[in-house]
Amino acid sequence: MTDQTSTIPNGWKITTLGNVGITVTGKTPSRDNPGDWGDSLDFITPTDISSDSKYLKNVSRKLSGEGANRFKKMIIPSKSIVVSCIGSDMGKVVMNENQALTNQQINSIKINSENDNDFIFYLLKDSYSILRNIAIGGSTMPILNKTTFESLEFLIPPLLEQSAIAAVLSSLDNKIELLREQNKTLEATAQVIFKEWFVNFNFPGATGKMIDSEIGEIPEGWGVGKIKDLIDILSGFAFSSLDFLQDGEYKLVTIKNVQDRYFDPETKDRLSSLPAKMPDYCRLEAGDILLSLTGNVGRICLVNGDKFLLNQRVAKLKEKNPIDYAFTYLLFLQDSIFSLLQSTASGTAQQNLSPIQTREIEILIADRKTLDQFGIVANKLIQKINDNNSQIQTLSALRDTLLPKLMRGEVRVNGFKE
Repeated sequence: MTDQTSTIPNGWKITTLGNVGITVTGKTPSRDNPGDWGDSLDFITPTDISSDSKYLKNVSRKLSGEGANRFKKMIIPSKSIVVSCIGSDMGKVVMNENQALTNQQINSIKINSENDNDFIFYLLKDSYSILRNIAIGGSTMPILNKTTFESLEFLIPPLLEQSAIAAVLSSLDNKIELLREQNKTLEATAQVIFKEWFVNFNFPGATGKMIDSEIGEIPEGWGVGKIKDLIDILSGFAFSSLDFLQDGEYKLVTIKNVQDRYFDPETKDRLSSLPAKMPDYCRLEAGDILLSLTGNVGRICLVNGDKFLLNQRVAKLKEKNPIDYAFTYLLFLQDSIFSLLQSTASGTAQQNLSPIQTREIEILIADRKTLDQFGIVANKLIQKINDNNSQIQTLSALRDTLLPKLMRGEVRVNGFKE
């Protein structure tokens, strides 16, 4: 948005969102019509929208053919711009990969032929703070209704320059997406190897000789132990909220940062200096393994970035032997371990996982030679994931730096410079 016409680049103009396409506000099917739900049409809610992904490919719920027909006037085509317009998810934006219906908390724009879908996505991606500031209702429940949404003014270039700008930013997002897909493949490969060795007992050097144990037959030389025999579970530090800043050098990692297999680097709480009593292990490094201890207990992720500090209710998993790094990560990704963590957790309103109790969970432990052999193979795969995450961070930082400059015409794409 701007009212300084003297700063408008040649050929650019001020227009409203209502002029770039048709705005559609979604609706949630009634509980009185359970037949509306099925597997035919994506149903998008704000919780489906990730803050760092351009395209929304997977949703938690779908409509049936009957439901799709009932709401056919509200269905948005693929590559519409989907914007959350209420609550804590206010301002999140994504492009839907498939046709979809959204709920009533979302305004979507079906972009017209005079504008570029990708450009309008990036325009709104760059306007997160604007959307939140204009919303009415206060900080507890901000709301951006359809009328206000359509009246928002933005500075945009002609279609050809829109497409050129979008191509620059899309090239970075495409590289990021390729690296993420590669990471999924690497992790899946590591998981297959883990299960083959430690569940199916098909590992190099296996003799086929089995011994009886309290959990059944296991390979000779293996035994039943506890998590603490191989892994330290290090609790986060209880930082004082009085020391929190908005722009400090150090960023606090809380439970919100630990998503399922994904580290969310966004954090509002920061510190300018380190507390004297804070353990050294609370200074996190890229690749550190984190475990959620509150709420959605048992989530695992790998740290990506630096200057992060481990806050309470999050634990760091640290292998006692460096070669067991990948084993530690993959062990805690197993459904069997997740179930044990869930059953170990206490609390009714909110689950809480005790590091002390977690250390005592019994696991099957292979002989040292097998663990070492596994580490040689699997550590390379997990390290490649960490290397890719580092590249993703670099590409994301470049994209986020270019984004506002391109959107304001401060940086022009070759061929469109005045």
